[in-house]
Amino acid sequence: MTPKRKPVGQKGLRRFPHARSVSDGATLPIMTTAPHPSSSSSTPNVHAHPHAPHGPIDAEAFRRAGHALIDWIADYRENIASRPVAHLPAPGAIRAMLPERAPERGEPMTAILEDLNRVVMPGIVHWQHPGWFAYFPANSSYESILGELASAGLGVQGMLWSTSPACTEIETQVLDWLVHALGLPRGFLSTTAGGGVLQDTASSAALVAMVAARERATEFASDAHGLGAGGRAIVCYTSDQAHSSIEKAARIAGIGKEFVRLIPVDERGAMRVDILEQEIVRDRNLGHLPAFVSATVGTTGVNAIDPVATIAKVCNAHRIWLHVDAAMSGTAAFCEEFRFVNTGAEFADSWCFNPHKWMPVNFDCDVLWVANRAELVRALSVLPEYLRNSATESGKVIDYRDWQVPLGRRFRALKLWFVLRSFGIGGMRALVREHVEMAQDLAARAKAHAKLALVVDPPLNLVCIAHKDGDDATQRLIDAVNRDGRFLVSHCRFHGKLVLRVSIGALATTRAHVAAFTTLLCAEADRA
Repeated sequence: MTPKRKPVGQKGLRRFPHARSVSDGATLPIMTTAPHPSSSSSTPNVHAHPHAPHGPIDAEAFRRAGHALIDWIADYRENIASRPVAHLPAPGAIRAMLPERAPERGEPMTAILEDLNRVVMPGIVHWQHPGWFAYFPANSSYESILGELASAGLGVQGMLWSTSPACTEIETQVLDWLVHALGLPRGFLSTTAGGGVLQDTASSAALVAMVAARERATEFASDAHGLGAGGRAIVCYTSDQAHSSIEKAARIAGIGKEFVRLIPVDERGAMRVDILEQEIVRDRNLGHLPAFVSATVGTTGVNAIDPVATIAKVCNAHRIWLHVDAAMSGTAAFCEEFRFVNTGAEFADSWCFNPHKWMPVNFDCDVLWVANRAELVRALSVLPEYLRNSATESGKVIDYRDWQVPLGRRFRALKLWFVLRSFGIGGMRALVREHVEMAQDLAARAKAHAKLALVVDPPLNLVCIAHKDGDDATQRLIDAVNRDGRFLVSHCRFHGKLVLRVSIGALATTRAHVAAFTTLLCAEADRA
């Protein structure tokens, strides 16, 4: 059995009576006091000689500064629970502390590191805080930080296999590990016609998948001659609860938002497949070219799960590319009991999720798998003479530059590799199960409260709550919870109703934090 890892930052639950809400548009006061007097706010000490020349530092100075900065980060994370989650300065206050122009002469590293406390910290919202229940988790473990540091230290450009073979091959293997660990279809393995690639975000994953879908639909005529060549409008489909990145991708890909169909959802927030098919038939009758459907596993608002397998039947019947966005909720598949999130994955042309959300991997890190990598590569590949090399021409290597929009790419796989090796798959399962259990406990308490209602039954780690007295009461509840300072929640609208969202997934969050939040929520609900 995998030993339970100690969450970071569980040193106590302080009340911050003077912190103001960030959900109601109010301007928060600037921190006029010194940062919290823990070691996390002490100035990183690099022991620089007072007469050392200013300018680029050498290896020895780098070692001193690096040790100091690592200590500063560790102290900050160990003491993060003692800070209010969000204490915003007035707009422009941070910029006002910066000079109008960059320094002519280099400054000592001591001065630069001191400004982490003076300039940076007053404008930081603490996403790693144990009371972070807003938006989605954005976890950053120590392992991930070290992997990112190693990547920056190596400073490689992984655009081609030949420009750093380790950058490519570790990425390929780690993404194959994840196929097995998450129980995804074997067709996503690199040893098949499919394979995986790291993108920066699910937004980029959607864009490249949409471009490949566009080219499949037009038989690469749009690639060769532009979107006007076929004389037919290309159409994309997703639910009205899907992430805004789908519409943005359509605009960037030249499809245009006029031809993005937002399909209504049912009472749980899942796409209405009957309406999807009606829209596809209607567009075909109008002479349009349906090309791309994006299904969502865990919608942004209420974490609803689209019926991917049923959507896949419609896509197959109409020869339409099926993309699946499992940004946060895809992580749940580490646990076999939550692999309902994978239902229909075997029919998807592309599937993505974000380790930089619920997994302990810092931003940015999205995994995109495709069932047929040849379609993606053909849609995106450009090979100028200066990139030609024998390894590429051999056909025995992967060049990930052909799987993404930019040419250059950094060594993102290192942080994922560090995390998977340190936590182990058992550690991932334990993390997911603990967060889901905490969320289900909160949901049960909210459901039993006389003034609160669950907007949907939570399938995983996001709890969506409304006050029974209506939107005004819900807004007062959101404001009161955020004003307390120990916690931060966000909101959405679902079927016209204002919703208080509680996203439980931060590494530092423990049952004690959720219990304290629940007590506060119930007390404020009685007063709202």
